[in-house]
Amino acid sequence: MPKEIEYAVVGLVTDVLGASTTSTPNWLVRPGRAECGERWPLVCAIYSELTGFKVPDEMRKVERRTVDAVLVVPGSPPRILEVDERQHFNDYRATTLRRYKDDVPLAFDADLWIARSDAKTKLEGGGFGRPVPPLFPGEGGRHRQRAFRDALTDILAPRHGFAPTLRIADFEVKDWINLPDRVDRMRRLLSTRL
Repeated sequence: MPKEIEYAVVGLVTDVLGASTTSTPNWLVRPGRAECGERWPLVCAIYSELTGFKVPDEMRKVERRTVDAVLVVPGSPPRILEVDERQHFNDYRATTLRRYKDDVPLAFDADLWIARSDAKTKLEGGGFGRPVPPLFPGEGGRHRQRAFRDALTDILAPRHGFAPTLRIADFEVKDWINLPDRVDRMRRLLSTRL
């Protein structure tokens, strides 16, 4: 079901905005010191708070990152669209958002994301929380990695000439994404973010 919602949201948003999509930008695939520029101290602080370690200046070649969509609307800067499912909401994500929500332009309600993250009392198990060494070893590694990657997407987009990251949570759309009035509902949702 989560991928179905993601695909439906991406398709609907591209239709409503008259957008096309393109691939994840190279600066986000394995961002290190060079890609982060003046945001490097913030990125280091977030990583350290999540792991207790120092982030390497360059990411290993095996590190990969893709986003749900990069929207291209004629006459506008590109914009990353992420559809956040329940595993994106947890204490790690609240921690990262608190570090930059007032300093980085965002196309979503960071306070709502924090509230939903704070309200969660149990993390998903299995592959959702597996260790991801060497950057995110130990229990909950994948949860920390996901929170870090989400933060990088939000923080780095404006630095690279992108519009603020647009995030849509599955809980915002799951009840109507397949209904006949979904286009109007998506227009209303987007009007509060863009």
